[in-house]
Amino acid sequence: MGKTLEEIAIQLRDCGKKVQLIYAFNGTGKTRLSKVFKELIAPKSEFNEEEIGLKSKKILYYNALTEDLFYWDNDLDNDTNLKLKIHPNAFTDWVFLEQGQERNVISNFQTYVNNEALMPKFNEDFSEITFSLRRGNDQDVGNIKISKGEESNFVWSVFYSLLEQVVEVLNIPEESDRETDKLNRLEYIFIDDPVTSLDDNHLIQMAVNLAEVIRKSESDLKFIITTHSVLFYNVLYNELKISSKNAGYMLEKNEDGSYELDAKSGDSNKNFSYHHHLIGIIKRAIEENKIEKYHFTLLRNLYEKAANFLGYKKW
Repeated sequence: MGKTLEEIAIQLRDCGKKVQLIYAFNGTGKTRLSKVFKELIAPKSEFNEEEIGLKSKKILYYNALTEDLFYWDNDLDNDTNLKLKIHPNAFTDWVFLEQGQERNVISNFQTYVNNEALMPKFNEDFSEITFSLRRGNDQDVGNIKISKGEESNFVWSVFYSLLEQVVEVLNIPEESDRETDKLNRLEYIFIDDPVTSLDDNHLIQMAVNLAEVIRKSESDLKFIITTHSVLFYNVLYNELKISSKNAGYMLEKNEDGSYELDAKSGDSNKNFSYHHHLIGIIKRAIEENKIEKYHFTLLRNLYEKAANFLGYKKW
């Protein structure tokens, strides 16, 4: 019998592992799970309206809603002053205004987009960012709008810089010795699918970097990571040595809308039988005459992976 997302969130909370790594296909419910888990750990009714700063947080999470903190002012009248703006929030205020992490954010961003010429520039109060493309001949192209994938990587770079600081601060055992008391209540980091528009090399680097930060964590802080990327899952699985200390799962959605969270004791190559799993899903949809749009995405994924493995440039 399947479970609700609320029941799975309780299972994750009660697990007690330092890291819980979850693989799931797109559309399964990863982002919904992150929202349900956040509400379980820190219900909205728990704090007063005025107590919404970083100091009150028990959980930090990265998901699609995190990206919604950033939005474009497209300058529709003149189309010349394009700015990525930031909704006021405690997280970016702490990263930029209190910790001065803009240089690290820029460095991480340029690494993930593989373009040192693409330069973010912050305004004085860090409420908006403009982007320019350096040409090296004093003819920079200013006020450009970056792609959606580049924007996602920029937001991840902000969160990653925050994550590094969180781990460093909480590694100090005595609360009175920490540089800030704003993180003392923090219990969980929930990262939902940070993988966007990265080639395999940079995807691997992102996973290695994330695993390195997690391994540095010596506090009671716990991490839950969900992903639809087999490669990202495998790298994290091996880097974090998912075993008795940590936990690996596969999240699946049943036909009746319930969910299964199956424990896995090996990486995807050992446990998921990824290609066979895709074939099984597609066959089942055909047999039951329940073909949906996402099944064609799975079929394309299957063709692409098989073609790459066999060395075909096209399929």
